[in-house]
Amino acid sequence: MDSIGDDLETMAPRPFADDQMAAIRAHATARSYRAGEVVLDAGAPQDRFVLVEEGEIEVADPITGERFRDASLGPGQFMGELAFLNGGPMTLTMRAAVETRTIEVPRAAMLRLMSDVPEIGDHILTVFAARRRRIFEEGDSSIIVSGSAHDPAIARVASFLSRNRLPFRELAEGAPGVSINGIELAEPTPRLVARHFGLDLKARPGESLDLIIVGAGPAGVAAAVYAGSEGLRALVVEDNAIGGQAGTSSRIENYMGFPTGISGADLTFRGQIQAMKFGTCFAMPRRVEALEQRDGGFCVTLDDGEELCTSAVLVATGVQYRRLPIERLESFEGAGIYYAATEMEARFCQNTEAIVVGGGNSAGQAAMYLSRVARKVHVLVRGAGLAETMSAYLRERLEADPRIEIHTGSRLAGLDGNDHLEAVTVAGPDGEWTVGCRALFIMIGAAPNTGWLSGLVELDRAGFVRTGREVGGGSSFATSCPGIFAVGDVRSGSVKRVASSVGEGSVVVSAIWSHVNAPPPAETGIGG
Repeated sequence: MDSIGDDLETMAPRPFADDQMAAIRAHATARSYRAGEVVLDAGAPQDRFVLVEEGEIEVADPITGERFRDASLGPGQFMGELAFLNGGPMTLTMRAAVETRTIEVPRAAMLRLMSDVPEIGDHILTVFAARRRRIFEEGDSSIIVSGSAHDPAIARVASFLSRNRLPFRELAEGAPGVSINGIELAEPTPRLVARHFGLDLKARPGESLDLIIVGAGPAGVAAAVYAGSEGLRALVVEDNAIGGQAGTSSRIENYMGFPTGISGADLTFRGQIQAMKFGTCFAMPRRVEALEQRDGGFCVTLDDGEELCTSAVLVATGVQYRRLPIERLESFEGAGIYYAATEMEARFCQNTEAIVVGGGNSAGQAAMYLSRVARKVHVLVRGAGLAETMSAYLRERLEADPRIEIHTGSRLAGLDGNDHLEAVTVAGPDGEWTVGCRALFIMIGAAPNTGWLSGLVELDRAGFVRTGREVGGGSSFATSCPGIFAVGDVRSGSVKRVASSVGEGSVVVSAIWSHVNAPPPAETGIGG
């Protein structure tokens, strides 16, 4: 997995420079811990920055109480990982192995210091990112997911955690379930585990926001970075996973700066870290249901009725794959039918045949990725060939790969199985044929996510948001309603490419800043 941390050597002790330590001490309080005393429990929020001066802090399994691996922190090292940026919890218990003395800085003060002294921030972020990489890859977490292959609800939780780079320990065997700190969740959902990581929004009455960004695909995340860097109080609301559709791409090879390619999930995850560094917050999985104008600004209503108000709104909801009108589709979703081709879903293709429906870039990238593990990947295309929108390098690779077979003029005709998809019937130019298949990936024409806009902005016939000259806006990304902007795939006439979405999300912040900081209309009246 490509990651921000250059390698795990960044976790080795590297002391702060003397002037940096002086800056940290100016905000710090000294504390002492007895051997065996807990510094921070698993599940407790990372509310302070903890640096070891003398002694040792070890990692303990919150269930058994035993020392976890041989991981520990010595003098000059500090505690925490990326969840520190949003006040999320530790996933394992941290305790003093011997008599230990620390200096500790409240989280808010440390974040300000990281911003004011970039050298401090860069060092801390590098170590935090390397730790997240290690604990995610090795499953070092008090969250345990078991039996995801047998239960669609558990599979959704595992997919949410995996796509958002949230560490969890997965057990292939055992009864399906999710436990946190040894406590089994009665009805596990992505929302419930997100709350454990501090990602489920707990809005405060009267909280003031400059900008709400709806959608965390490449455009939304890019806007989140620039909004934070420009000092805007911004919140990103995402209903599934950071990265949007781009996050399901296992390998993007034509994004500038990554000659060997990068996964869509990792590209946007890097952006999320940058945005959090600048103070932008993320709330997920949360869905915006409605939008209204109020008191010169806007208020959004979330999926549980919670309301948030803001000066400006950025629509970055992208598009979603259309669902096929075929019998039993819904019953197999998450149990053989998928709308993303990541490592989580690829496991179900091991030494079997998989089917990808679609002819665009996402379908092509999925087919290439799945061909590494599947015995055969069938790509079903309704038209006479792969879509013209598919990049040439992908078309050539698909056609050259002996494990990939392209079926033009073909469509799904039937699904079969009990609790899990077991076979698929395809209708093609030569009639119908059936293939044993436990993994079907649907990546066909996309529909914009604009129903929540409540008629406040002008849409084109297909439901995409009109912007710029089409509606007389002062900015290329302004909508027909002042204060509401749109970027990325949801925008009418946009170029459906990751790089263009990132560019739009970056550029739009200038117009948003001008709107938020515009002087109030001059009062008129008689007098002098």
